[in-house]
Amino acid sequence: MNSKQRAYLRSLSNHIDPIFQVGKNGISENLINQLNDALKARELIKIKVLENVDIPIKDIAEEISLQTNSIIVQIMGSKITLYKRRKENPKIVLPKE
Repeated sequence: MNSKQRAYLRSLSNHIDPIFQVGKNGISENLINQLNDALKARELIKIKVLENVDIPIKDIAEEISLQTNSIIVQIMGSKITLYKRRKENPKIVLPKE
């Protein structure tokens, strides 16, 4: 993914609210399953990391990205934005490279 595509996804993510939270329990299998379902349905999602989490947000984002096979679009404050292109009928069309 190039910088133009990432900037496009960031602009789209400005208008969406976080739909999941990561709390002190961290990343569970159930959370990963729910994130996979949400990524299939929406392609672009935001996650909020609560203040009581001891793990650095970058580590959380990388772990979630690995387990869901998604791309980290951005980490801003306590929010993580992820993107995963749908195989059939993608909603989001990225700009050409």
